[in-house]
Amino acid sequence: MTRPPLASTTRIARRAGGTKAAARMVPEETPVALSYAGTTHAVMMASPADLEDFATGFSLTEGIVASPEEIDAITVEEAGEGIDIQIRLKDTANRQFEARRRRLAGPVGCGLCGIESIDEAMRQTRDVSASLLTLSADDIVRAVGDLSRLQPLHAQTGAVHAAGFYLAGKGIVAAREDVGRHNALDKLAGALALAGVDGSTGAVLVTSRVSVEMVQKAAAIGSPVIIAISAPTALAVRTAEDAGMTLVALVRGEEFDVFTHPHRLTSGVARHVA
Repeated sequence: MTRPPLASTTRIARRAGGTKAAARMVPEETPVALSYAGTTHAVMMASPADLEDFATGFSLTEGIVASPEEIDAITVEEAGEGIDIQIRLKDTANRQFEARRRRLAGPVGCGLCGIESIDEAMRQTRDVSASLLTLSADDIVRAVGDLSRLQPLHAQTGAVHAAGFYLAGKGIVAAREDVGRHNALDKLAGALALAGVDGSTGAVLVTSRVSVEMVQKAAAIGSPVIIAISAPTALAVRTAEDAGMTLVALVRGEEFDVFTHPHRLTSGVARHVA
């Protein structure tokens, strides 16, 4: 089952020469339910594309499964105005998830799903400090430039986020788009896992601000570097520091800021970071 991620709408366009009626491509925004064993765990407003990647990545980054092999089947179904992704877990993973679900309140449609306590929201972030990955300043500039050319939905609408995975010497090996920044990163996580890509070997790129959830999800992928075109939150910086993750943000052309663990950046970058 597929739905187009784009739609055409009409508008009144005001320009220097006056106003006129014109068409405009806009992204679809669809309620997508993620259901386990027939019970809805979360509902996200998402782009209706790459839904198997989404289900796989969400299951991984939220700690529901440790690997795609723990997922028995994924079925995408129409559900009125939305989409229901039915995810069937294998026996051991399903028992663990059911035990976790009994401890939690009802699911919510946001970046922190199926959570009722502060402790659960501030779950332990995976430590990525052991990774030996290093990048140059040129890698960072190239990665962001490459990602900007791998966003067909954004090129047509100007209204979606993207997440990509960059390997030094190879460039971006996977990229996903979505109206939601968390969703784009979850889709990327799923794409990498299904392709068997080791997350510790490259950097995660995002076109949004860096919130704590984005750091947690990048760490769940295993990446020791997150690169963003926007700024981080204070909690994201603290979380990246504790997780051993290099956080690079506010990339503008050849300029950028390094907030944590600059030792992974070569070409003299680290020498100038306090």
